[in-house]
Order: sequence, then structure tokens, then C-alpha cells
Amino acid sequence: MVAHRLSIRAVDLVDILVYVVVLGLFVQLLPQVISESFSLTLLTALLMKVALEIIMSAKKRAVARLTGAHTLAARAVAGVAILLLLPGSKFVILWATEAAFAGSVSLGGFYAVTVLIAKLTLARFAVRLIIREPQESVAAAA
Repeated sequence: MVAHRLSIRAVDLVDILVYVVVLGLFVQLLPQVISESFSLTLLTALLMKVALEIIMSAKKRAVARLTGAHTLAARAVAGVAILLLLPGSKFVILWATEAAFAGSVSLGGFYAVTVLIAKLTLARFAVRLIIREPQESVAAAA
């Protein structure tokens, strides 16, 4: 059995910073999204980072099972798993936030969380794209 060591990469810290900014904007612009302090926003961003990493890993495994399935039954099971993960992941995030912060943080409900997750994912992708560009252009010039 291989033991996995928890390591924090620089890109993980950048993700958390992006999540804090996006959550802060949602708190300012959407009245149903509430965070009582900056510390709670930071902790919520950390919770979202962990939850989204777990959820994305589960979704990737389900898609891999779907694409690798050779029988109709296996494809059906993988398809159902994906269909359950899509809305279920939002409910998991709502539940985890409520369990962790007991009303001090409110993400506003299913639709607000869906938009929030989409914006977090897009912002994360954009920032990672910006971070990677200079490295690729330096490698091309060498």
C-alpha cells in the first residue's frame, strides 16, 4: 500500500486566493450570499477548494468509467453516477458549508451555488492560464 503525503502546491494557494476574491465579490453583489467576516470567507474558500477537488476527482473517475465501459450495463451505471454527481455536488457543498459554519456563512441556495461554482471554476482556469503563459513563452524562446 502506498501512503499518500499531503502536499500543498503553489497553485493550490493561488486557487484559494482566487476563491477568496470570487466569494468576496459574491458576498458584495448577491444579497443571499452571506459571510460574516473575512476570516469566514477565507475558511469558506478553503472548504470549497477541498470539496471541489474531491468532487472533480469523483467526476473524472465517473467519466473515465463511462468512456472505458465495454458493456451497456457498465455504461448505464457510469452515466447514472455522473447524473447524480452533477446536482449532488452542489448539495454536498451547501451541506458542508452549513455544517462547518452553522449559519455564519450562507451560499444562497442551489442556483446561487451553481453559478458560484461555475464562476470559481472559470476564474481558476483563467488565472492558471495566465500563470502558465510566461513559462511556456520562455521555454519556446530557449
